[in-house]
Amino acid sequence: MINFKQEELIAEIVDKVKGQFPEVELINVVESPEDPEILWINVTTPEDEDRELDLLEFAGDITTEILMDYGHYLLVIPTQRVKEAV
Repeated sequence: MINFKQEELIAEIVDKVKGQFPEVELINVVESPEDPEILWINVTTPEDEDRELDLLEFAGDITTEILMDYGHYLLVIPTQRVKEAV
């Protein structure tokens, strides 16, 4: 269950990521299967592999700061969007 503070932090992360990587879109936010205290912020993967690495580093800096400041463990995970069956 996502609380209000986590929702605020997720919105902040997504805004910052989209500001730096406008091609990235939020897919969803889910609990980690290993630990429900960890939230995965799934976003679309940039087409360029170098951009993906930059995204991981950029998001890692943001989420590390949030973990240190608020104690919330959030991970940004670039992933390919699954195409829906027609």
